[in-house]
Amino acid sequence: MEKVPIQKAVGMVLAHDVTRIVPGEFKGRLFKKGHVIEATDVPAFLEIGKEHVYVFDLEKGLVHENEAALRLARIAAGPGIELSEPDEGKVTLSAGFKGLLKVNAAALYEVNSIDQVVFSTLHTNQAVDAGRAVAGTRVIPLAVKEGTIRRAEQICASGKPLIEVKPFRSFNVGLVTTGNEIFHGRIEDKFGPIVRAKFAELGSTVIGQELVSDDVAMTVRAIHHFLEQGAGMIALTGGMSVDPDDQTPNSIRAAGGEVVTYGAPVLPGSMFMLAYIGQTPVLGLPGCVMYHKASIFDLVVPRILAGERITREEIVAMGHGGFCSNCPDCRFPVCGFGK
Repeated sequence: MEKVPIQKAVGMVLAHDVTRIVPGEFKGRLFKKGHVIEATDVPAFLEIGKEHVYVFDLEKGLVHENEAALRLARIAAGPGIELSEPDEGKVTLSAGFKGLLKVNAAALYEVNSIDQVVFSTLHTNQAVDAGRAVAGTRVIPLAVKEGTIRRAEQICASGKPLIEVKPFRSFNVGLVTTGNEIFHGRIEDKFGPIVRAKFAELGSTVIGQELVSDDVAMTVRAIHHFLEQGAGMIALTGGMSVDPDDQTPNSIRAAGGEVVTYGAPVLPGSMFMLAYIGQTPVLGLPGCVMYHKASIFDLVVPRILAGERITREEIVAMGHGGFCSNCPDCRFPVCGFGK
């Protein structure tokens, strides 16, 4: 920072706020700290008696905070990310459409390890709506060395995007509802409408629902029927407990399902089952999906709809953050569940 005549400060960064006072009429900020002084500003400075100012000289290898934040945001942003204009040194990154937020946590750590650089994001692997702010970036000083920004840019350019939003694919979903009590009409199926609504919210459609008894052969036929119809995903509701009459897991295996997991370290959602028949994911949904706004469904299904194939290792890792606090007013996904 140095003190220079205002006429020589054009192109430099103002290091302090400048106040204008008109007795009885006005008192307020004329120029804010960080302002890049232009030739047209000089008369305004002179009118308030400011013949000298303290500035940063951007010609000496420094990058103004606004430009630095914009460069960081541009190189970090992948598909589905929109940028705000710099505001007091910060750029906000938002989702361009509804989809799955992906954050390259390793690259993020490297960027934030650079002194004077800040890049903050939401947690990865969560569904976000269009327009939602998902990250922000800035540098700490008013001006930062060019080399500092270049190091951050090199990290962001060396692999997959630091942050992106993956669009949800529109799946045709086959729904199989198991259980003698529903099949014989003793009770009303209340699970199906909830699952339909959840898939619709994510942009997919339940193309049909078949009610089956606790008979394995009948359930297998229903699964194969939806496969023949070209369903991109099959969800089974009911029959996921350890009750001897609950045959859904056995039915999924008998239908040819390659089981990824039966059980997940997520509450609610521990009795969840995920299998694949070829490339088609088959889900065994526990009853908690019907009763809880946020459950294992909301942690796994968005990732599948974004084109990801979930592994057992990823399911196991969900134990950290997989305990829902059952808040009286559920704010998911703006909470710690699944994070």
